Amino acid sequence: MGVVSSGFIPEGQQNHGNFLDAPKLEAGITRFWLIRHALVEQNARAMLYGTMDVPLCPESLIAQQSMYEALARRLPSEALWFITPLRRTRRTAETIQNAGYGARGLIVESDLVEQDLGNWQGLPHGELPGKLKLPPHQFWPLSGSECPPGGESMVTVCTRVGAALDRLAEENASRDMVVVSHGGAIRAALAHALRISPDTALHFSVQNLSLTILECHDGAWRVVTVNELPGI
Repeated sequence: MGVVSSGFIPEGQQNHGNFLDAPKLEAGITRFWLIRHALVEQNARAMLYGTMDVPLCPESLIAQQSMYEALARRLPSEALWFITPLRRTRRTAETIQNAGYGARGLIVESDLVEQDLGNWQGLPHGELPGKLKLPPHQFWPLSGSECPPGGESMVTVCTRVGAALDRLAEENASRDMVVVSHGGAIRAALAHALRISPDTALHFSVQNLSLTILECHDGAWRVVTVNELPGI
């Protein structure tokens, strides 16, 4: 006969196993709240921008105000906040905080930045196929193994991001961490958590302003949610 969990944990009993799937996330867990930055401006979307420091779309900042407010309500109040060196993550984080979360310090974490596309950055999308050595990924401009000249492959990104997550988890054990990052880096985080290949991780949809939650339990990773859209 199966046991049905009510989500109630008796006092003094450690939460584990299926109890982790209770409606409310347990406190005291090393948890990453990964948010993809907001939509970038129209000219940038017409090209491969990678680690270029392109601005956000001003119209979307206004039109998506309700999504920022939903994120401000959804995120844990006592979290550490991390961004990447690119201003689109800083602007996104500040907009969430201004939408009701409250001002918090922003720690720059370079190892969680987007894939560096090297010499291909700034290239119109239509010009990329002729430069590829490998067939492109169905849901990413290039395959996980393709390394742009002067840039990095998604294999490298997964290694970089995975090491950063392990380090931050160790440095901030039992804490909530909000990380405003990038689509490629968040897919790399999923590859690390699930121990899957970069090409497999690129099948995940990670939309702008979406939330992905990962937990680290003594080195074991758990995926709570992927591509959760605020307010929807």
